[in-house]
Amino acid sequence: MTSSAASVDTRAAALAALRDLVGRPDIEFHDGQYEAIEALVEGRRRALVVQRTGWGKSAVYFVSTLLLRRQGAGPTVLVSPLLALMRDQIAAAERAGVRAVAINSTNAHEWGDVLAQLDRDEVDVLLVSPERLNNPAFREQQLPALIQRLGLLVVDEAHCISDWGHDFRPDYRRLRDLITQMPPTVPVLATTATANSRVVADVAEQLGAGASDAGDGVLTIRGPLARASLRLGVLRLPNSTQRLAWLLSHLNDLQGSGIIYTLTVAAAVDTARLLREHGHNVRAYTGQTDADERAESERMLKNNEIKALIATSALGMGFDKPDLGFVLHLGAPSSPVAYYQQVGRAGRASESADVLLLPGTEDRDIWHYFATASMPDRDRAERVLNALGDQPISTPALEAMVDIRRTPLELLLKVLDVDGAVRRVQGGWVSTRESWVYDAERYERIAAERVAEQQHMIEYEQTDGCRMEFLQRTLDDDTATPCGRCDNCAGVWFPASIGESDAAAASSSLDRVGVPIEPRKAWPTGADRLDVPLKGRIPPGEQASEGRALARLTDLGWGGALRDLFAAGAADAPITPQMLHACVRVLAEWKWAERPVAVVAMPSQSRPLLVDSLARGLSEIGRLPYLGALEDRAPHSAGGPGGNSVFRLASVWDRFSADHLEIPAGPVLLVDDQADSRWTLTAAARVLRQAGASDVLPFVLALRG
Repeated sequence: MTSSAASVDTRAAALAALRDLVGRPDIEFHDGQYEAIEALVEGRRRALVVQRTGWGKSAVYFVSTLLLRRQGAGPTVLVSPLLALMRDQIAAAERAGVRAVAINSTNAHEWGDVLAQLDRDEVDVLLVSPERLNNPAFREQQLPALIQRLGLLVVDEAHCISDWGHDFRPDYRRLRDLITQMPPTVPVLATTATANSRVVADVAEQLGAGASDAGDGVLTIRGPLARASLRLGVLRLPNSTQRLAWLLSHLNDLQGSGIIYTLTVAAAVDTARLLREHGHNVRAYTGQTDADERAESERMLKNNEIKALIATSALGMGFDKPDLGFVLHLGAPSSPVAYYQQVGRAGRASESADVLLLPGTEDRDIWHYFATASMPDRDRAERVLNALGDQPISTPALEAMVDIRRTPLELLLKVLDVDGAVRRVQGGWVSTRESWVYDAERYERIAAERVAEQQHMIEYEQTDGCRMEFLQRTLDDDTATPCGRCDNCAGVWFPASIGESDAAAASSSLDRVGVPIEPRKAWPTGADRLDVPLKGRIPPGEQASEGRALARLTDLGWGGALRDLFAAGAADAPITPQMLHACVRVLAEWKWAERPVAVVAMPSQSRPLLVDSLARGLSEIGRLPYLGALEDRAPHSAGGPGGNSVFRLASVWDRFSADHLEIPAGPVLLVDDQADSRWTLTAAARVLRQAGASDVLPFVLALRG
């Protein structure tokens, strides 16, 4: 058969498979779809497809898989970042007659069956997370054989490969090593809807790993990113109360069902609660939501059984509901790229969908927190490298040695692993003994790019030009032209009015007070390494009871006032009458087993006026004797939030004394300004219990996290 005849044959087979996939006999390829399929199937090339959400990127890899399998190729490995995305991809594969299975954190009980299916060649597509590729057992026992049989490697949401991308994940960088291990005849496809030129170049370079022409040999197919179905708008309101009141007034005016994004877990939970209380059928969806509940919520939204999911970015990449009617944001993402990625969930198969941004004054603070949390720190990295040797050390044990909390420690280990300085093995982590140099210049460039992206987001909010054109140009799409639909092109399409009763309801909801503080019940493992002679469970007679905080720092309501109170550089001052009254409300609603008989304050280095006035105020209003503050035996020791449990405990162990106080034989209210790890309150409660208190009830203004 001639080359041209083979190409015609491939196109006919590909088109038939596409029509089976979408269930329409009249469907044709979008521009670029067949070109990508042809490059993979006939050319066995490496390709990067950058196309808007809804263009049909999944069709490219499912159709390519079917054609390659008919030629005798092995299974496709699809690296996919989110469980929600995996569920949608498996459902789409079934429609195309593609046998797809997944290996992820939620189906460990099925892994044996999946591996047996692979051995019998009964799997067309294996979906794995990037983290699974570095699981020691998978990496050493299954991956080598899989690489030799691999028919196609697909990297979905490929912008995650690039640390210039808005959603960088260190494990994605490891794919470069995987690509170099593969036979050069195995085609590779990377797909994304959100990549500017810098990210495209970075991803293409890594796709070309091991090839003589590196990134130059990667076929990049990039289409226009305009979404004609989206009607964009920005509504600036002065505060959280007004934004929630607008939702109460106008949620039912929005067409169909949709997603309301928030920047924090607390905001998602609080917003969902308020809307439900006023008759709106919504659910919260965050990274802390149970996996089964998340799956149920996705199904309910797809079936239009609920009006909206109130979600963090945990509901993002790949969630597929073609008729999603709207996407709202309570608070802006940190870049136009991230924003485009999320609003791309809407209007994928409909003529119209509404996208509205309601930015918040607190957005910059939240952006700064997440930006600084994601980059490795030189001092922390060196502490980890100095602690690791040839013998595996588990993450919990390492945490106790280096004073880094679990989540940032795991992120740092992944970065060091990708850089080749450490390696994950059975039993923990080891040093590779390879030299490692902190690339300060690179991280400074990335940090500067993050700041620039944040400024672009502010400019998007404030522009008087076309909003879709702005997003396209930010993504380096040179086809950008005015959309004719957004609020700047066609006029404001959304109401700005707020009903009085809705404003009152929102204000009342945000004025809620009282967050439980769970008591510590066990000493952290490894405390003896720092000469703290404590281990196992904390004896009941030395524990605190459940405490209360006025609010979390991340809360929509009192969280704002508390963030101002504890902002860097804020002066120490007595508590305001308004905040003291709110604290009294917390105590009035506290269902304690026995009313406290006295008040004791924590000794404060940073805010002695605030803590003392709070303790005295609660004492006077509650008609309880104020006994004073505990003695601080190390008043000049370093303190503040951060660090892991072992080091936090070590910093307060044996530090406080109640010898100068007359502690009554009853419950004591222990007052402090804020709680983070809770080890300060735990150590102080132990001292008070040993001094004779029958119970200790911690109370703080702010709960971090």
